[in-house]
Amino acid sequence: MNSWNAWSRRCARGATEPPWPFDDPISLYEDSPEREWRWLRGIWSGRGRVSAGSWRLYFVVVIDGEPVGMQDLIGIDFATFGTVTTFSWLSPDVRGAGFGKEVRQAVLHLAFEGLGAREASSDAFVDNHASNRVSEALGYEPNGVFWDTRRGEPAEIKCWRLTREQWIKQRRDDIELAAVADCLPVLGLDPSPR
Repeated sequence: MNSWNAWSRRCARGATEPPWPFDDPISLYEDSPEREWRWLRGIWSGRGRVSAGSWRLYFVVVIDGEPVGMQDLIGIDFATFGTVTTFSWLSPDVRGAGFGKEVRQAVLHLAFEGLGAREASSDAFVDNHASNRVSEALGYEPNGVFWDTRRGEPAEIKCWRLTREQWIKQRRDDIELAAVADCLPVLGLDPSPR
């Protein structure tokens, strides 16, 4: 329960400062406590819809025993296309310390090394400089733009693409994966050695 209380307090801070980082609808723009409940319902719902055709893996970012954010890995028809997308959120009080880059590297390692991904994508509003810098620092290349809304207003989103070959050039050798093969059938993937 202490972990839930710590996470609830961090989530309660939401996204309170412009530029607003998330597209509509996102519960982090809601008032508390609806913010936390809507966020949890979304995660529970997502976990219940895991299939070979569509999955979203939710990871909690923990620093010194305290939950401080989330990093998701999303696959749509992954067995066919071998592509993933990432999504993350960090509590405002831990941003700017390199944790965003660390957690993205971890899920990219899972995607490419553990799941055999061919390509990863990410996107962020053009004025979300921190997220765009993480993508650029990890070797992603620009891959166009599109429009979405945030808090009801149109805004441009920058898209990023990272191929397996680009990842290999910058991959870390200090990230360890455990028991990934046991999870592959749930994602519709062959658990034979990759």
